[in-house]
Amino acid sequence: MNLHTLGTQQSTDKVLVTEQDESFYLGFEVTSSEQYLLLRTGDSDRTEVSVVPMADLTQPPKMLNTREQNFKLDVDHGNGYFYMLLNDTHVNFRIAKTPEKQMQYEHWQTVFAGSDSRYFKGLQVFKDFVAISQSIQGLESISILPNQGKGYEIELPEKVASVSLGNNPEFSQKQLRINYESMITPDSTYDYDVTSKTLNLRKAKTIPSGYDKSLYTTERIMADARDGVKVPVSIVYKKGFKKDGSQPLFLYAYGGYGIGMPPSFSTIRLSLLDRGFAFAIAHVRGGDEMGYQWYLDGKLDKRTNTFNDFVDVAQHLINKKYVAKGNISIKGGSAGGKLMGVVINQAPELWRSVTLAVPFVDVLNTMLDETLPLTPPEWGQWGNPLASKEVFEYMQSYSPYDNIQAKEYPPMLVTGGLNDPRVTYWEPAKWTAKMRATKTDNNLLLMRMNMGAGHYSNTGRYGRLKDYAEEYAFALAAHGVDK
Repeated sequence: MNLHTLGTQQSTDKVLVTEQDESFYLGFEVTSSEQYLLLRTGDSDRTEVSVVPMADLTQPPKMLNTREQNFKLDVDHGNGYFYMLLNDTHVNFRIAKTPEKQMQYEHWQTVFAGSDSRYFKGLQVFKDFVAISQSIQGLESISILPNQGKGYEIELPEKVASVSLGNNPEFSQKQLRINYESMITPDSTYDYDVTSKTLNLRKAKTIPSGYDKSLYTTERIMADARDGVKVPVSIVYKKGFKKDGSQPLFLYAYGGYGIGMPPSFSTIRLSLLDRGFAFAIAHVRGGDEMGYQWYLDGKLDKRTNTFNDFVDVAQHLINKKYVAKGNISIKGGSAGGKLMGVVINQAPELWRSVTLAVPFVDVLNTMLDETLPLTPPEWGQWGNPLASKEVFEYMQSYSPYDNIQAKEYPPMLVTGGLNDPRVTYWEPAKWTAKMRATKTDNNLLLMRMNMGAGHYSNTGRYGRLKDYAEEYAFALAAHGVDK
């Protein structure tokens, strides 16, 4: 990472940070106070941060921490202090601060200790307060820590919602911009006035075709996993939905990289709800919905928890009469596509249709090929099968491509992008070819290989809408819905 002065030759650039570990990423940002440049390097488990004063970027960077301390770290600065979000003493992170003149680790003072129920996710420093994003028992919220007085949680319209810090560019601002939505509330922008403690709606997304929120209901339930863990499930449906197993259900999950799936709004989803479907998100382990440990419990040698959680959520929904066995359509993309591949092999009888979007299904072969640029950084997520026989055999036990069997499978739509650098096009292609050659049923198996797409939808203004329309049409056809 270099410092370049505009108008000068690149050969005169000053090197700020050099990283030799190919599994580490580099990044930089300016603190909210605009007084320091943060230089960040790290992988999925460790972060190393150094700082340079913006007043003199030629100064040598000063280290806040080292990778050998083995914790994740986010940093901001304001009012003479560095504020840190770190998981050194608790898996769900703590919040600490230290004077800018005493930035060494031994001077860091805990502001909020780590907690089993409270998962700190982000912070931003302002002139008069610090804003903290978090989830408490899996429910997202934002707290305010004033420079003077006790901290408190902002009261929001709904308990089960997707909540995050919005664009807040001014260090001295008195209002905090918040992004907000739920499974029945469209994307909304709020300003929270820290002085009057009032929440003001600035803008709500307009649905051109019309939308009446009162016609729909959302809920959060906890499903029983086979090992006794309770897995959150967010559900939305149109009022009048009968919980007698007679109506169809669409189930979605991701479960990877510590990326939680928020209970967010979707205009596209309305076409399913209006046709009598319930739509559910299974917040399986591998994401971070229930805290950072939730992520750790779905990676490496605990990866199969993710797959088991999804099947167990489906079984719970069947037991509670939300849907009947065999009347569930499912979808997952990328790492979620791998999840789809595993659960098809594990419990094919549960599903009416399956969409595997850019699916990471050839797990073992990809992780064995260290010449692929994204393979070494991924070993921290899935394991390195080159390192030991145990890791190889564990990955082989669930790798979707390696576990295709001669049996009946549900209808499948498999998608890929020719220019996808993350999940290379041959993974969905190999899966489709082997599945067609092996399965014993006559159910539809389609592959949509987009010749101009990368890891997401095809290009053009309406590309993503076209992709979703095809995927929903496939699922609706499987359920016999033709209108």
